[in-house]
Amino acid sequence: MNRLVIATRGSKLALWQSEHIKSELERLHPGLKVELAIYKTTGDKILDTPLAKIGGKGLFTKELEEAMLAGDAHIAVHSLKDVPTIFPKGLVLAAVTKREDPRDAMLSEKYHSIDALPQGAVIGTTSLRRRMQLLAQRPDLVIKDLRGNVDTRIRKLKEGAFDAIILAAAGMRRLGLIDEVRYFVPIEIEQMIPAMGQAALGIEAVDNPEVLALIAPLNDAKAALETSIERAFIHRLEGGCQVPIAVHAQMDKEELRVWAALGLPDGSEVRAKKMVVPVAQAAEMGSTLADAFLEEGGREFLQQAERMAFG
Repeated sequence: MNRLVIATRGSKLALWQSEHIKSELERLHPGLKVELAIYKTTGDKILDTPLAKIGGKGLFTKELEEAMLAGDAHIAVHSLKDVPTIFPKGLVLAAVTKREDPRDAMLSEKYHSIDALPQGAVIGTTSLRRRMQLLAQRPDLVIKDLRGNVDTRIRKLKEGAFDAIILAAAGMRRLGLIDEVRYFVPIEIEQMIPAMGQAALGIEAVDNPEVLALIAPLNDAKAALETSIERAFIHRLEGGCQVPIAVHAQMDKEELRVWAALGLPDGSEVRAKKMVVPVAQAAEMGSTLADAFLEEGGREFLQQAERMAFG
């Protein structure tokens, strides 16, 4: 096999991610020609409605998956946090790359921390997960929806539409945009638990041995273990971006820590847990942690959160 096609969205971050994987594949396999095929996904077309209201994160993968299943592309490079836990028949998660900074970050032109925000400050985010955790700490904040690519979001901040916005730190670092704002403040995990798979790239591929062999060297064992636990947690709870769920796993030598939280969108109630186990016992940790929430009425709680979010 001497030619491989990557299906990609056309946003600046998606293109950076796909170009990065293209260069890695060409470095690993001299003689392999890697091409990008750009598609506009449903999630890219609908920018005036929160994702949770129009079907969730799968809206960023559907058209790319259709291209692979039709034989027009071999792989797609995603922000793993955008990838549903179930794949269409014929497609697999072939590799998870080494993680960047997994934290969320606050961006502001005026304020250096969440605590420094004035009463009633306007914060931009469309994420129910971020909304829930912000309002649990600061019920006085006004949360307004913020869609669009990273450049658009930063422009709206600079134009004064928001006192601060919340973005993934990894995207800002990958695009070299940290100096575009006065304050770029990563938020510690304990203060704001990230989304499933945040800061890792997931390479989805056709279930073809030749293609999978090319992709295999890009898999990072640590990131793959951490994100498999996070994805198992979300899968067991049957949750996506339609409900406020946060989960983050972190392997440190022989120990693995997992933080997780479920909450109501207005932050009035948040249920959080942290588990620490030896790495040797980590494989079932995501499902085990989800079961701990379920035993305490977690599914009913999430149903309540969904009703609150969508009336």
